[in-house]
Amino acid sequence: MKKIEAIIRPEKLPVLKAALEDSGYPGMTITEVRGHGVQKGVTQQWRGREFIVEFLPKVKVEVVVSTDEDVNRILELIKANAATGEIGDGKVFVIDVADVMRVRTGETGPSAV
Repeated sequence: MKKIEAIIRPEKLPVLKAALEDSGYPGMTITEVRGHGVQKGVTQQWRGREFIVEFLPKVKVEVVVSTDEDVNRILELIKANAATGEIGDGKVFVIDVADVMRVRTGETGPSAV
């Protein structure tokens, strides 16, 4: 089992969410996060003053899948639906999941995903 964590631009969430659901992956966790990568934030002006926004708003989408084939499908979905081609599009992390348990039934393993 693998956990895919995609940190993307907030405005791309509705498109990615719809693409994941249309492809048969309705289960996901969404978290509003802030951070920066290589660009180290942006400088903005407001009322004639300059402000440095160091931590930019992002959204983290988490999906757990059973097979490597599912991982590749979701990575392609993320690339196709979350990329703008600009700096700050985000990152995707693929993490091994040792086990999972469904809280309601106590069921464990891939069938609990």
